[in-house]
Amino acid sequence: MVAPRIGVLALQGDFAAHAASLERAGAETSEVRWVRQLRGLDGLVLPGGESSALLRLMRGSWFDSLREMRARGAVLLGTCAGAILLARRVHPGQDCLGLIDIDVERNAYGRQLDSFVADVEIEGVGRTPGVFIRAPRFTRVGPAVRVLGRLNAEPVMVRQGRVLATSFHPELTRSDAVARVVVAAAREKRGLPEVRCAS
Repeated sequence: MVAPRIGVLALQGDFAAHAASLERAGAETSEVRWVRQLRGLDGLVLPGGESSALLRLMRGSWFDSLREMRARGAVLLGTCAGAILLARRVHPGQDCLGLIDIDVERNAYGRQLDSFVADVEIEGVGRTPGVFIRAPRFTRVGPAVRVLGRLNAEPVMVRQGRVLATSFHPELTRSDAVARVVVAAAREKRGLPEVRCAS
């Protein structure tokens, strides 16, 4: 079986850890620093970091190119700050891609000092550790969005078509559970409904 080609946005965050996890899960990976490097990819991971800083780094044609990736059926995974960028609506308000029908509250789990590790129950995978660092909270999940993972009944991993988001950092643990879900999604073929970012 040919390995799917999944890029990792290498502008911020622990992109090397994401790439290592994806490779263990069976993907061929590349670090993506320029829009032109998105060509030919079956998927892309948008890692954690600082969402407002990512927005500054992604000026220009990034947003249009990511929307085009989604339209052609590529898999997108946003973790923590990456999930904020993929959301439909963000509080406090900032630009977002609107590629998954969720509302997100930034830093809702507390400050850096409030960081913690907790087991997350993921559908079809089981219990896996998640690292929550200034983590966002998914305050609304649209009707077309499936909740894949919960922490204390709250959604922390969601999926709409082939767009996935986690409020935690899966790459900072020894578990490749989330990477396996992404690699499996990269091998699927199906249409995606349109979602728009709310103003």
